[in-house]
Amino acid sequence: MTGPTASLAEQAFQQLQDRLIFLDIAPGLPLNEARLSVELELGRTPLREAIKRLESEHLVVTYPRRGTFATPVDITALSEISQVREVLEPLAARTAAARRGGREREQLEALVQELSTLSDDELRQDNALRWDLHVHRAVYAAAGNAHLQATLERYSNLATRIWCVAADRVPQLRGHIDIHTTLLRAVLDGDEETATEVMRHHVQDFEEQIRQVL
Repeated sequence: MTGPTASLAEQAFQQLQDRLIFLDIAPGLPLNEARLSVELELGRTPLREAIKRLESEHLVVTYPRRGTFATPVDITALSEISQVREVLEPLAARTAAARRGGREREQLEALVQELSTLSDDELRQDNALRWDLHVHRAVYAAAGNAHLQATLERYSNLATRIWCVAADRVPQLRGHIDIHTTLLRAVLDGDEETATEVMRHHVQDFEEQIRQVL
């Protein structure tokens, strides 16, 4: 897509995607196009284009004559999602490190600075998960592989939804976030081995913490 409509559709997609990931739109809840159009200050056409993309990302499902609904959070899919992420997340980190962040280097440097100033209050539950997803997306982009980025964003989104279900029972989110600084510094330093191992352990830690509380 190109032109003004594409940018509006992308804007709608990004906003709705994050609402669905962080369960601001609860699983199973219908998406009311008229209300969303008003809330997002967007027309129906870009909104419908965004919803089509969200369906391909398994975040919404549309039923004929019933409407569009936020998909349920499938906790049973955790193992399969983790299998994919444990292979591809380290690959993204290694590739990003090989490029020393590439075009996204300045963004990664800014993230390191921001993370160093965050207080415990700023990293409670929902906000911590938003930072986690933000850092992962930055690393995917820094890898410079659009196909890898798209695949990882899809699985990371689904994993984050599962985490949101259990977030109030996971006590060590701060530690999970703090490791991001080590990861980003390894990427910026071009340390491929460290970036790979830190990301691998990070993803494994996610699954272990979730399994402990589910």
